[in-house]
Amino acid sequence: MSRIFIGVIVVAVVGNAAEHSTAVMSALENRMELSLGIAIGSSLQIALLVAPLLVFASRFVGPAPMDLVFTPAEVLAVFLAVTIAGQIASDGRTNWLEGVQLLCVYAILAVTFYFLPDVPAP
Repeated sequence: MSRIFIGVIVVAVVGNAAEHSTAVMSALENRMELSLGIAIGSSLQIALLVAPLLVFASRFVGPAPMDLVFTPAEVLAVFLAVTIAGQIASDGRTNWLEGVQLLCVYAILAVTFYFLPDVPAP
C-alpha cells in the first residue's frame, strides 16, 4: 500500500467512523438532508481546518515538517469529489441509486490510489 492510499482512504475511513455511522443512521430514518449535511460538513472540516492545522503542528511535533503539496491524482480526486457532490446535492432529492453510485466512485478512487506508485518523500 502506498502512503497516499493510507492517508486518503484508510485514515479517512477510520478517522470519520463516528460521522459515517451517524450519517448512515439518519439516512435509514429517511432524514437525507441531515445525512448529506453530515457527510459534506465532515469533509469540509477535514479539508479546511484539520489539514492546515496539521501542517502548522508538524513544524513543532514530528520527525519532518508536513506540506500541502498534492499530486495530480489527489487534485483530480478532490475535483471529482466536489463536482459529484455538487451534482448530487443540487436537485434537493436523492435515492438509493445515487448512493450506490457514490459508493462506486469511492471504490474506484480507492482502487486508483491503491495501485498508484508511491512518490518518494523529498
